[in-house]
Amino acid sequence: MTLQMKRIVKSFHENKVLKEVDFTVQKGEIHALLGVNGAGKSTLVKILSGQLQSDSGEIKIGERLVSLSSPHQAIDAGIGIVVQEVDTALFPELTVAENVSIHELVQGPAFFSRRERKKRAKEWLERVGLNISMDRLVSECRLSEKQQIVIAQALARNVQFLILDEPTAPLSEVETKALFQLMIRLKDSGVGIVFISHRLPEIRAICDRVTVLREGRTVLQSEVSELTDDQIVEAMLGKQLLAIQEKSPRQSTTPLLEVQQFYVPKLDKSVTFTLHEGEVLGIAGLVGSGKTEIARALAGQDKSSSLVTIRAKHWKIKHPRKAIEAGICLIPEERRKEGVLVDFPVDQNISLPHLDKITQAGWLDRRKERQLAEKVIEQLSIRTSSSKQSVGLLSGGNQQKVSIGRWLDTDASIYLFDEPTKGIDIGAKVDVFSIISKLAEEKKGILYFTSELNELLTIADRILVLYDGRFIAEKRTNETTLEELMTLATGGNPDGTEHRGSECP
Repeated sequence: MTLQMKRIVKSFHENKVLKEVDFTVQKGEIHALLGVNGAGKSTLVKILSGQLQSDSGEIKIGERLVSLSSPHQAIDAGIGIVVQEVDTALFPELTVAENVSIHELVQGPAFFSRRERKKRAKEWLERVGLNISMDRLVSECRLSEKQQIVIAQALARNVQFLILDEPTAPLSEVETKALFQLMIRLKDSGVGIVFISHRLPEIRAICDRVTVLREGRTVLQSEVSELTDDQIVEAMLGKQLLAIQEKSPRQSTTPLLEVQQFYVPKLDKSVTFTLHEGEVLGIAGLVGSGKTEIARALAGQDKSSSLVTIRAKHWKIKHPRKAIEAGICLIPEERRKEGVLVDFPVDQNISLPHLDKITQAGWLDRRKERQLAEKVIEQLSIRTSSSKQSVGLLSGGNQQKVSIGRWLDTDASIYLFDEPTKGIDIGAKVDVFSIISKLAEEKKGILYFTSELNELLTIADRILVLYDGRFIAEKRTNETTLEELMTLATGGNPDGTEHRGSECP
């Protein structure tokens, strides 16, 4: 059986987002849907999952024409989706069993057997490889477990086609391998999977076919095995992506941020390092190494009792307000939850750190707010219909630019980037790197926290490797390799022995 989308058209006001897009996925295959941010992937997926309605075109399952005017109708047609922000698809204060069987709780009989529900939920969770207590609250589950619960939730409703939107972005390497094994089992059972990812090695490892969208059109449909990575990238961008030239690391000797035995509450450990003016200091660590915990503590989100020294002045960062006062700003990993206000327009997002400058006698000057936003939009090439467009309607890369752009032209001197390229495409990554390089040229200090270790060889000047909440190695960018960084980040030494040393100075 085949799911077909033919000549799909969708416009928002005068902006035509999809221009007669064709897309086909078969049962029992894993099909990659690729495209840079703004290419139309999200809109196409929202139409397929019933969240949006197309202006024209048709959707068929087998020979049957289907109408998907709501998520409920999509589910009834056998189409489910696992969104990138899985928390939005779950009820955190309900149990695992209740979440898996939520459709029965909502639509089922007035009287039901809790024991029978828990038994069925356990069976579905075992199918996706998750063995946890049915009585545990979802709020107590790890992110990878929540993802499996959402998949089990979809399978419990007998979906035949499953959309996975950037499912590996928040996962560790071990969790990603487990997800791939699950995807293969689902494929072998006849489920058709639409897989959205910006990581080409994943596409090559797990997918059978690929469709590429560019500027709202279908520009490539092919077997993955018949394409090179360069051909896929060229289809996404419309041109060959020029490799970023290798650079000599910036040399800076003026300390900007000095951290001595800084206590990180959520790690229950202390870290020590120095960040210099105009330096991009990479913090290399895999998922679970403690990157986000360190970033949050330095930004005052998790109260620490320790002092930091910024330009020879001591600060105790007990609150985000204090961090901002000290010149520290955080571009968080979970941008939709913490980095932007998705239901507010672009101009109101950008103006937040600038309210004191555009407010007089308690009144907000909307003209100044608009001018500020338009300046940032032009400066960062943010693709939006206007400064009044809701941030939630922007692509992931453009949302990230808004999250960064609000801190430009502020008193910030230290920028904490936590997984800044998570869920954004190749072109947007280049834009983010350009923004960071410009900040470094302005003598700002950059802490770049990432598990994408190859990115550090492009953007960082110096790299600290984080393992189990401790810095275990320091490397100059031009004196290390990706293989060495990966070995260190997984707790090993380049000589093949396990790393057991103390934190590096």
